[in-house]
Parts: sequence; structure tokens; C-alpha cells
Amino acid sequence: MFQAGNHDFQSDIEMLASSELVGTILETVMLATDTRFAAVARVTADRWVACRTVDEVNFGLASGDEIEIQSTFCQSVRESAQKVLFNDVATDDVYRNHPIAMKFGIVSYASIPILRSDGTFFGTLCAIDTVPRNIKHPRAVAMLEMFADLIGRSLETEERLSAQEELVENERRLARLQEEFVAVLGHDLRNPVAAFEAGLRQLGHEPLSDRGNTLLSLMRATVRRMNDLIENIMLHAKNRLGGGLRISAVPDAPLAQAITEVVEEIRAATPEQEIRLDLAFDRPVSCDPARVAQAVSNLLSNAARHSLPGTPVELHGTVEGGVTLITVSNHGEEVPESVRERLFKPFERGSEERGEGLGLGLYIAASIATAHGGRIAVDCEGGVTRFTLSLPVLPAEA
Repeated sequence: MFQAGNHDFQSDIEMLASSELVGTILETVMLATDTRFAAVARVTADRWVACRTVDEVNFGLASGDEIEIQSTFCQSVRESAQKVLFNDVATDDVYRNHPIAMKFGIVSYASIPILRSDGTFFGTLCAIDTVPRNIKHPRAVAMLEMFADLIGRSLETEERLSAQEELVENERRLARLQEEFVAVLGHDLRNPVAAFEAGLRQLGHEPLSDRGNTLLSLMRATVRRMNDLIENIMLHAKNRLGGGLRISAVPDAPLAQAITEVVEEIRAATPEQEIRLDLAFDRPVSCDPARVAQAVSNLLSNAARHSLPGTPVELHGTVEGGVTLITVSNHGEEVPESVRERLFKPFERGSEERGEGLGLGLYIAASIATAHGGRIAVDCEGGVTRFTLSLPVLPAEA
């Protein structure tokens, strides 16, 4: 049953059979008592189960093996919580010619109760031989009792560790299910949003009143926001479920074009927000332009949401010393130091009062920077908040 993995005491046997500490204890017990068999047994009212053995006598007992409880001295150890010791069964006053000893050819014997820290009985630590040994020597007895106590304490430690590991594994499993749900949700939301966006494009070709054009502009902004949220959800799910965010560096990437397209999209969706663009990439840039554009889109959207009314959002891009620098700045409330430390963590928001969305935008932007071997820094000075995306110019094979 143990080998098949369905023993009643499977976890107890596995715990002790794999413990380096218990193995060392049994070897030390045999050396100290000069016996040739040592074991830790799980003992109940009606069962004796070997959990870990060292057998040089060839009793034939291995982990998971059982013998009848009536055929052991451990039954009395369990009932009395007192140890059983004899050096030579032929001369011992208590156990002379004992039927159990006669049945198995046991001459010298020690059985020490193993108690958990709460006092409950677990089993026994045994040392046995078929020839006389000085097991009852005070030093040997003290050592056996110490080892039994150590095993009892280690049992509780192992059980707590096992329970904690199981809890962590359950939490990981639950987290993965949640991430898979988010990925499926994001995927399934794409089609209806795409259909809605196509409908808005068709409406844009129809004659509309001033109020209709205003509403259409607001709806376009909402659709863009929905697309941003869905894209961030999908990328977060891929990042978590796929073991990390992957990029494909393109030599001489059309980065300026990709960023310009993002800026035009945001301008169209938020006509009330002025966005100033200044790109000066004076040399070829090797990067993943689509991913960098997504990071820039998230930074711009964040800047626009937190910008003071009537103030511009500015985007500057340069290449300096082999590093691509893209800075997005806006005028608004200074981001507190305590908030800056967690801005780039998933599901965090920069402002409790004005927090919108899922809090994934800056996290995704930072993940894209990290995937490029770069970083995002934030600083606030004179009422201006700047997010600087720094990317090393990657070789194409990266």
C-alpha cells in the first residue's frame, strides 16, 4: 500500500523515510548501542507500521511494512508511555523468555516512546539485536531518549512545513486559475469591442449634429480606453502565464512612426488634451517598436488622466550614448514618495482619489522596459511629473 501511494499513514512514512535527520539518528543509535537494527515506527492502538529502518540483522522490515501490534513490545510502550529496555532477554528479570522475543529471536531490545510537543503519542524509536548488548547503560538510554524527543519535535516542524507548502501550492494554483480567467476574459472582450469600434467608424462617415459629433468623440475615447485595458490585461496574463514578457527586437525599428501613431490616436480620442510631440531619433534604433509604443501609450494615458486642466502633456524622444530616452511629462499634483515605490506594481494606482482602471498600465510599461533591459524612472519637480523610459539600443538577435 505504501509503494502504491495509498497507505493510511502515507504522509508519516514518506516524511520519515525521506528525512536526513532521522536517517542520521538511526545510524547513530546503532553505533552507540552496538545494535544491528534500528527503526522509527508509527504505533496506534491496533497497528505497528515501520516508517524508517536500518536493518543489518535481515529482519526484512522496510518502510511501510507492518507486523501485528500484539507481536511487539510497542503496545505496552504506547499504553504506558514508558520505555522498554533489556540487555539480554535470557537473564532479564522482567522479560526473561518473553514470547515476543522468542518469536523473533530478539535478545537485546530498546523501545522509546516518541511524543509530539503537545504530548500526543506518535510511535517508537527502536534498537534491536539478536545478541546481548549493553542497551541499558545510562548514557545509551539518555541518548535514546534525546533522539526520540528530537524526532518528535522534527515531526511537528515537518508537518507545519508540509502544511505551509500545501497552502502555498493551493494559492499558486488559485492565482494561476485567476490569471487564466483574466486571459480568457480579455480575449473574449476583444470581439465585441472591435465590433463597437467598427460601428463608430461607420458613424463617423454619416452626417451628424454638433451634439452627435461630441457624443461620437466621447464614445471613441471610451473605446480606446477599453482597448487599452484589454491589451494590458492580455499582456499581463501572457507575462504571468508565459513565464515573462517576450520582445522581438527589430533592427532600425520604425520607432518614431509607432510613437507618432499612438500620439495621434490619443489626440483623436481626447481632443481636449494638448499633447506636444518632439522626437529626435538621429540614429537607427533597434527595439520592439510595437511593445515600446504600447509602453508609451500607457504613459501618455496616465499623464493625460492626471494632468491639470488646460496644461499640455509633453513627449520627448532622443538617443544619447546608446540609450533611447523617451520622456512623458505633465503638470499636476506631485506623486508622493510612498506612492512612487509601488507605482509600477500590478493593480496599484497612483492616486487613491482619482484611481481608475485596473492599475496595470504603469506595470505593463515597466515590464516592457525590463524586457528590453531598460527601466522607467519617475521624478517630480516644480509641479511637473516626468516618467522617463530608458532603453538600451538592442542588437537585432535580442
